[in-house]
Amino acid sequence: MSSSLKKIVTGVVIFVAVVLIAYPKVKPLFSEGEETASQQNSGAPLSVDAVMVEPTRVQDKIFSTGSILANEEVELRSEVSGKITDIYLDEGKMVDKNQLLIKINDSELQAQLQRAQYRLNLASERERRQQQLLEKGGISQEDYDATLNEVNVLKSEVQLIRAQIDKTEIRAPFRGRVGLKYVSDGSYISPTTRIASLQNINPVKLDFSVPERYVNRVRVGDDISFTVQGTEGAFDGEIYAIEPKIDSQTRTLQLRALSDNDEGLLVPGAFADIELILETIDDALMIPTISLIPELQGQKVYLFKNGSVAEQRVETGLRTAERVRIVDGIQPGDTVLTTGLLQVRQGMPVRINEIQSQ
Repeated sequence: MSSSLKKIVTGVVIFVAVVLIAYPKVKPLFSEGEETASQQNSGAPLSVDAVMVEPTRVQDKIFSTGSILANEEVELRSEVSGKITDIYLDEGKMVDKNQLLIKINDSELQAQLQRAQYRLNLASERERRQQQLLEKGGISQEDYDATLNEVNVLKSEVQLIRAQIDKTEIRAPFRGRVGLKYVSDGSYISPTTRIASLQNINPVKLDFSVPERYVNRVRVGDDISFTVQGTEGAFDGEIYAIEPKIDSQTRTLQLRALSDNDEGLLVPGAFADIELILETIDDALMIPTISLIPELQGQKVYLFKNGSVAEQRVETGLRTAERVRIVDGIQPGDTVLTTGLLQVRQGMPVRINEIQSQ
């Protein structure tokens, strides 16, 4: 057998194989065309599906991602250096505002306070006596003023020592939950020593951003919905602060929201998938996207009226994955065709096979 004959035989075999594989897939197309042609030749109305337009509630949303933050968070550190004498905090427990958490040795300061107090008492007694002598002319005004000044200096010294003693007590700046502690009784600490963290996690904050094109649509008070991994269901929140400028690097606007965390399910640092609700429309007229037909002058749909097709120009608004809002051109109760859109024409009689619900 010559090489040319082999090529011809091989080509014929490949063609037959392709036809056998493709035939089951293209057969419905021919059948549909034959059915349409048959209906047209016989004069029977074309069977189509449609949807009844009804007002429905839709939300204009944008999607973003963000992080959960504690409402308040602080690293507990000491203002002074010294040895810890008492630890009153328990890891993972709640503490109240101003509750004593750590006590640092203040014995030296207490001794200084006691000495200063003795000196102040003595000076105050001397000042009282000299005031009596001054009234009788027993001493000069200058001598009395020197004694009074000494009393005032000693009072200031007592206040200074008490302020230093206050710094040996580490108290909770707000109500919250204590994290892991990194010190023990007897530890020597300084202002750089990490003691523990304190977090207020009810409510929690959410930091996220949106593209700059939404800068004029986002408002304080807008609602959000978000989910986090490891927790079922969605959580609600509300925007309470907006960054007053757009990030020039990412071209996004930074937002911050609050969400209640009564059950403690939301943990700071968690990743959140966020839906920002820009607008809620209670009576939107939505149709399937497939029903919308683009034209040079705009867009149109086919309506079913009195047994035949009627073209209707429309104006669109909000779009979702499968539906589009019609803001002008149709009314509640209209029947919009969803199939047969390439075959139907203005005034053509059709038969509704199925009316889909919204």
